[in-house]
Amino acid sequence: MEDKRRGERAEHWARLRFSVIAPLLASPPQGGELGAAIGELSKKIWKHPVTGGPVRFGASTIERWYYRARKAGTDPISELVRRVRNDAGAQKSLAPALVEALSAQYREHPSWSYRLHADNLVELARRTPELGPVPSVSTLTRFMKRSGLFRLKRRRPREGQEGPGFARLEVRSFEADHVHALWHLDFHHGSRRVLTALGRWETPILLGILDDRSRLCCHLQWYLSESAESLVHGLSQAFQKRGLPRAILWDNGAAMRAEEVLEGLRDLGIEPRPTLPYSPYQNGKQESFWSVVEGRLMAMLEGEKELTLAMLNEATAAWVESDYNRSVHSGIQKTPLERYLEDPEVGRECPPSLALRRAFRLCETRRQRRSDGTVAIEGRRFEVPSRLAHLERLSVRYARWDLSLVEVVDPRTRAVVARLFPLDLSRNAEGRRRRREEALSSSPSDQPSSTSAIAPLLERMLDEQRSCGLPPAYLPSPEAKGGEEVCP
Repeated sequence: MEDKRRGERAEHWARLRFSVIAPLLASPPQGGELGAAIGELSKKIWKHPVTGGPVRFGASTIERWYYRARKAGTDPISELVRRVRNDAGAQKSLAPALVEALSAQYREHPSWSYRLHADNLVELARRTPELGPVPSVSTLTRFMKRSGLFRLKRRRPREGQEGPGFARLEVRSFEADHVHALWHLDFHHGSRRVLTALGRWETPILLGILDDRSRLCCHLQWYLSESAESLVHGLSQAFQKRGLPRAILWDNGAAMRAEEVLEGLRDLGIEPRPTLPYSPYQNGKQESFWSVVEGRLMAMLEGEKELTLAMLNEATAAWVESDYNRSVHSGIQKTPLERYLEDPEVGRECPPSLALRRAFRLCETRRQRRSDGTVAIEGRRFEVPSRLAHLERLSVRYARWDLSLVEVVDPRTRAVVARLFPLDLSRNAEGRRRRREEALSSSPSDQPSSTSAIAPLLERMLDEQRSCGLPPAYLPSPEAKGGEEVCP
């Protein structure tokens, strides 16, 4: 749990660093103006990602972040995350001999509490100075949990067995200085209904993505619902056709606020810019585009009586590439395609399809059920590899509409650790089982060792009592026969 909190803090810091240098990436300064632009950013006050208080950053710090983000290419967020220490996860306070003694003690007594393990380890170290100093109980507890040495329930042996409000501001028009510096995105409810394969008439919803500088339509597609799945589907196609932008402006719809969408944009180094409440004019270029769609595209489809979604999308794709992108735009006095190709751009190359699919997934923590090594995701059970059986909580990434790609990731670096597959009850019924991978090359055995003896701590207590010369402070049971119970 602590690793997850540390990973979240590191990611929040990386997002803040990226938001500080985002204006420099979206609108690179001209030659000789970089220092002045960084100086202006160093005068601004930012919100601390952990405490929420005001914070400022020096010009040299912002300059270092800027060059690191430029060098990163398609993933500047990961480059701005604080580096993980080389000794992260190592337990320096435990000597190898002490670890071996603790492992042996756990094999003998897996049902002991962590404090009882620590107390007996202290007594064992007193007898054997070669083991070295014993750390605190909390340190030993963290080490045992991290190593998979969990406390097991004591089992009773069966017979014959033994078991172990923002202020009102003036409205101004704006335009980005570079292509791909800012994209506009919005959904539009169509004016015509389409006939679905189920024999229903439904009103489709149009997803439109425009480039602010060139007014080029990056992607245009109709869907039957305004969902995060539809948004990711359309965004991925826009990225693959045009490249990655620096920022996207949209309203505060439910699809835009979905965690899968926000996580994907963060991983791809794209800054989400939601419009202010009750300020639809901020996305005015997108609203103006809808009038062009209704006035030209939908007007040419008036004669089609049985309009289907496939036919509507085919006509839309042909219209946007052959008519809209190649027609003179009244706002820029040239075609969007000409301005897109001629003006300077700050876009980036789109990663492969699998990388896009992995990016648009939410990240959550799930507790592993150690009885069968599974985790629950969206009401379904997924099997965890045995090499991860020692982890109490797992950071998993998945999209709620696509459970075919569920992966365990490192909460600090987001690196993929393993892929999870749904629980296959039919295959498990065949009875084939693999041997568990042991933690610390030692796991509690099902049978007690023949060399088991009294615990070191209790043995010392007995020696101290016997050395005083007094009999134990109890009376023999009156049911004792033949002198079987006799006070020493």
